Amino acid sequence: MAIIVKKPIIILVQTQMAANIGMCARAMLNCSLTELRLVSPRDGWPNPEAISPATDAKHIIESAKVYATLSEATADCHQVYAATARIRHLNTPAVTATEAAAEIHHKSQQDNADYQAAIIFGPEASGLDNDSMSHADRLMHYPMNPDYTSLNLAQAVLLFSWEWWKSRP
Repeated sequence: MAIIVKKPIIILVQTQMAANIGMCARAMLNCSLTELRLVSPRDGWPNPEAISPATDAKHIIESAKVYATLSEATADCHQVYAATARIRHLNTPAVTATEAAAEIHHKSQQDNADYQAAIIFGPEASGLDNDSMSHADRLMHYPMNPDYTSLNLAQAVLLFSWEWWKSRP
């Protein structure tokens, strides 16, 4: 019997530039992730400025779903991870992207094909605020140079996507 692995959903919250959404779609497709959800993108949706940076990931852009709130975007998800460059003092367990990817693979195999995980990423200028992070079951961080933890949005999406891709069964 073939193992069915449900792929995690990438959720971008209040993205400020359509081009960044396109670059995120491209990063996702590099690692076989295909479901993109957008929460209140600043410049509206659909936005033709996302198409060119997406290159061959245009279908991800075209099928992206838009939600008014993060609660709506995560309503069908069993596990939500909030990407952050810095660990905040919240009562939410923190894992690395490597650990998150392994957990998602393990849960999707163990629980069944209905298990759905999502990774949320915040706006380019500020990242996720505490309210957005409160929707997460876990914080997901990238252990980076503590003197400079700034990643652009597509880099952050690609780092998680790569960890998910390389840890697949």
